[in-house]
Amino acid sequence: MSYIEKINTNGKGIMEKVREAHRKEYGVEPDVIAVAPGRFHLAGEHTWFFKDKTLSMAVNLPVYVSASLREDTSFKFYFVQLEDEKHTNLSSLKLKKEDKWANSIKSILYGFYSGGFELKGIDFTIYSEILPSAGFGITTAVKVASCWAIRELCGLKCSQDQILQVIERANKNFLGTANHSADSFAAIFSKENNLVLTDYAKKSCELVPFNFKEKTVLLTDALVPRIVTWNEDSLMQPENVLLLGELKERKANVLGGWQYEEDKAEVNEVLSVVSEDTKRRLLCVMNEHKCVLDCVNAIQKYDFSSFARSVNRSHQNMRDYDISCPEIDWILKRVHELDENPDDLRNPVNCGRITGKGFGRGIYTILRNSDVGKYKEKLEEYEKIFGFSPKCYSVKPANGVRLI
Repeated sequence: MSYIEKINTNGKGIMEKVREAHRKEYGVEPDVIAVAPGRFHLAGEHTWFFKDKTLSMAVNLPVYVSASLREDTSFKFYFVQLEDEKHTNLSSLKLKKEDKWANSIKSILYGFYSGGFELKGIDFTIYSEILPSAGFGITTAVKVASCWAIRELCGLKCSQDQILQVIERANKNFLGTANHSADSFAAIFSKENNLVLTDYAKKSCELVPFNFKEKTVLLTDALVPRIVTWNEDSLMQPENVLLLGELKERKANVLGGWQYEEDKAEVNEVLSVVSEDTKRRLLCVMNEHKCVLDCVNAIQKYDFSSFARSVNRSHQNMRDYDISCPEIDWILKRVHELDENPDDLRNPVNCGRITGKGFGRGIYTILRNSDVGKYKEKLEEYEKIFGFSPKCYSVKPANGVRLI
């Protein structure tokens, strides 16, 4: 098999498949089609609770949501690749474990309805060549594309800020999960050839031009079963936020206006009140913020070696944070070995890191174009050793959500 899989992003061809699937399922043409990009986080996705920063890339792994109005007040959902159907109505709009992927759209319907918006019955079709189980921002893309489709189809006067509130209600009140602004910002505001930097302290984002044209970005689903080695929520306590708040220094010349204290004696004194295990992980939070700042600084200077060092350091940080696993560490070690001088840590030409929720599966790598074939060979070796058949996708920064 080929380990670098191609995603069909041919607009005309894919659109006909989307329309055909909707016609086949519901017997009518879709009234509206929205598309939103997939996504991965380069660094900082585990530090949102501490009002830090996250660096993300929306990518050309598109999720299409087509929709048509119904004559009643029911909602029907169909996921083409899963060949799965679900249905509900406003009176029974509840989170159900068995509804899995459909809960994402149901949550958005709830987000609108609970905000006082008037909804009509809708048939939805979801088309995505990457399944939600792979991560890579597919679930968020379903939510965001659904937002755009519902707003258009129901003629809702709903600003961008109100859309963000809809998504927040969907996540917090319906799904019972945290609302990660970086996920939504990447899917909504991204532009081609740019990364998205989310500042949780300011509740805002900005675009960072990404122009390493001689490199190839690969997303790899290592297919390692997800396991939970510790409860990350246990670190996300108000007292820990206050501790790290004491260690934030205002710096006018630093991106975002602050950085964490670097004096080890001061850091150790402030964190002396927590256990060694908690201290280690809080230090990882602090280090991760520096990795984000260093990544952005290197990108702006078009300094790939510095950028790659920051990415590699961020992955080591994730290992210290107990997020990674041996299988993913094995792949990333092979990435480092693709350098002519793998022991020269100052000037790497390739880099990579675990991405997403962690505890298995997702990896991104940024490689010299000439090393892509060698990486493919390493994945073949990985399958022979570990028995998992990875899926790998060549991606690039993509535009945010839009109607077609």
